[in-house]
Formats: sequence, structure tokens, C-alpha cells
Amino acid sequence: MPDTASDFFEVIGTQRAMRRLKPDPVPEELIKKLIWAATRAPSGGNRQPWRFLVITDATKRKAIADLYSEAWEVYRASGYGGSAGKQLSAEDAESNERVLRSSQYLADHMAEVPVLILVCTFSAPSVNAGIASGSSIYPAVQNLMLAARALGLGTALTTIHRQKQDEVRTLLDIPESVETAALIPVGWPKGKFGEGSRLPQEYVTYWDTWGAKRS
Repeated sequence: MPDTASDFFEVIGTQRAMRRLKPDPVPEELIKKLIWAATRAPSGGNRQPWRFLVITDATKRKAIADLYSEAWEVYRASGYGGSAGKQLSAEDAESNERVLRSSQYLADHMAEVPVLILVCTFSAPSVNAGIASGSSIYPAVQNLMLAARALGLGTALTTIHRQKQDEVRTLLDIPESVETAALIPVGWPKGKFGEGSRLPQEYVTYWDTWGAKRS
């Protein structure tokens, strides 16, 4: 049985990247629920610039997987995921290694994932440049992933495919005016949901002045 969750805070607390996914099919009605949830997200001026390209065709999934794998190898060769010279604690080093192993698994098995969702947006001039440029699209991505967790489906937020975005556009007939903001693999997870490692809220929260904390 799928590991579903209905309590809002349980969904948030146990939603995590699930990169090891079964090849078992996902019913279309569940995919539609995910996209419905995504479209409930806020967007600047309520313009709703998102479009969701659902890929279930095995040949296209394999082609995307090949492009993703090529981009992943370039990332790994550049030091992606490494400690970048930092001295990591034993716990952090093990956590980092787990993430790398699961990321490698996804790159090796992407073609087996039953559903890939490309979350797209229109690339138009905006006052929200730089870091704010994703403010009208990534909330939709998070909504989709939280809905997946509630239904017992595993997902992960990936952007590595963007290194091959031109090829992805050609494969799927995506116009040049459209950006592929995220590639979301969707499937029934092989592992279990659970709380991810996070810094304590007290550590990341300041009050009224930068650096000021409350006990």
C-alpha cells in the first residue's frame, strides 16, 4: 500500500527527495491531482505562467534519460556534490555521500521512471530578475511535490537537464520562448518517507536585526 499522509504538517515534515523509484505505472488521475495542486500556487499578478509537460512515452523518457545522464556526468566531473575543500563532520559526510549515491541512481535509472514532468514557464522580461525570476514557478513545483507525498508518490526536484535544454526542446517540440524550470521524476518510491536532515529553526531565524536570536 502507498505510504499516504493526510495531515498537512506530516506531509511537509516527511516530504523528501525520493530518487529511487519503481517502474510501476502511476494512474493518470493521480498525475492530474498533482498538476491541480501545482496550479493552486501563487504567481506574480496571478499570471500563472506555468505549463506542465507530462512524459510517459517510453522512447521519449529514454531519450531524456540519456541527455540527463550526459549532463550529470559533466556535473560530477566538475566536482558537483563534493565538499569543495570543506571539512565535513562524519555525519555530514555520510549524508553527502547518501545524496550522491541516490543522485547517481536516478541518473542511471531515469528511463525506468514511469512519469517525468517538465515544469515549464515563459521566458519574458520581468521585474523579478536574478534570484527572484523563479518566484512564479517554483512554488508550483513545491505544491506538486507535496501533493505527491500526500498520495504516497516519490518525487525529486532536478534542474540538471537544463544543461541540455536545447536538445530537450527539440525532442519535445518546446518553443525557444519556453524555459524548462524543473524536471520532476514521479513514481512509487522504493524507500520510505521520513524527516530529512535540517538545521534547527532557531539556527536559521533572526529577529528584527540580522544575527539577533531568541532562545
